[in-house]
Amino acid sequence: MERRYFLLSTAAAGALKASRLASPNDTIRVGIVGVRGQGGAHIRAYSAMKNVEIAAICDIDESVLDKRIQEVAGSKGKAPARYIDIRKMLEDKSIDCVSIATPNHSHTLQTIWSLQAGKHVYVEKPCSHNIFESRQIVAAARKYNKLVQHGTNSRSTEGLREAMQKLREGVIGDVYMARGLCFKWRDTIGRAPVEEPPKGVHYDLWLGPAPKHPFTKNRFHYNWHWFWDYGNGDFGNQGIHELDICRWGLGVKLPVKVSAMGGHFMFDDDQETPNTMVVTYEFQEGGKKQLMVFEVRHWITNHEAGIGEEKGSRKNSNTVGNIFYGSKGYMAIDGYTKYYTFLGRDQQPGPAKQAGGSNWQNFIDAVRAGKRDMLNAEIEEGAASCTLMHLGNIAYRLGRTLYIDPATGMVKNDPEANKMFTRDYRAPFVVPKIA
Repeated sequence: MERRYFLLSTAAAGALKASRLASPNDTIRVGIVGVRGQGGAHIRAYSAMKNVEIAAICDIDESVLDKRIQEVAGSKGKAPARYIDIRKMLEDKSIDCVSIATPNHSHTLQTIWSLQAGKHVYVEKPCSHNIFESRQIVAAARKYNKLVQHGTNSRSTEGLREAMQKLREGVIGDVYMARGLCFKWRDTIGRAPVEEPPKGVHYDLWLGPAPKHPFTKNRFHYNWHWFWDYGNGDFGNQGIHELDICRWGLGVKLPVKVSAMGGHFMFDDDQETPNTMVVTYEFQEGGKKQLMVFEVRHWITNHEAGIGEEKGSRKNSNTVGNIFYGSKGYMAIDGYTKYYTFLGRDQQPGPAKQAGGSNWQNFIDAVRAGKRDMLNAEIEEGAASCTLMHLGNIAYRLGRTLYIDPATGMVKNDPEANKMFTRDYRAPFVVPKIA
């Protein structure tokens, strides 16, 4: 890994001036790809903005596609263009931006295709399915000189931006450890038989770069998260948000050591990824040792540091957030918008705040201004966090500690681990080597 792709200088970030918008009258035209789940949030976000038009919607499931087109037409009075194949949508030169909410295994390739077509991109988390893709997505953004925003939404909330500033100012002293908590109730997915894809589902397009498997419902809508060919487990689903916050707060890039343990507990079903996992990272940047611990739990668990307690009963609510530990106290982050601190041996309440913000609005504002340094979740930051997630999954799958060379990003003396940085791509859905 060429470290320069993960160390964007402030000067370089500010130097970008994006090309003029394709659309007249300062209206930004957006094409949205993948609209069943999180894509609905994309539609709602852009629909609420002035001088932003949802020009096109693309999805491989025609029943989902037609439903969303009707929704947009009903609220805006104009139906967006209808596409099944993103490559056809990208031929429309009047589209300024592409907003991607497809499964993980398609994120990088669809982003690169969009950049090659001259579009700015908002891509959901995680931006990559493996470490090779983390490199290529950043390299493509630089090569084609376009803005790419990563869907780690907390980067744009006022609450968490203040929290990070407080950490930099030393509110809890010298920060030596961060934890990411992803405790979400995930029931068994059971077992699903092989069957024909539903009518209107273009399964080959959905598979994209992934190996071809017979269709089952468990490998399709949402449950694809739990199969290595398409997803990255809950670590890459919910957990990438909290991992990104950990790395943001610690101010680190690459670890020197990664260990992971876990498994698929309780259920006998089709799921391949672990539903319970603990990953530990050691950093040695600037001569300073710091730790990051990430935990995934899938069932009955306690809350920690009050995180999640206000969202429901202790019996069934999730615990999703972060805890930072320092020499003068600790900081808890509850979700994406709220933080609070406890200081000193007596754990007296310190600074706290809850305030939201829109990652999509930040993206549109940056596109309109043509300034990369306005992006709160610029793709280089997203790719760096995704790389840590992938390293954790590799350590888990191999069952051993990885020792990383921070200068190259490669695992020392472990060809098997380095081979897992990429995958065999199914033609013609091949992620190109740019870096």
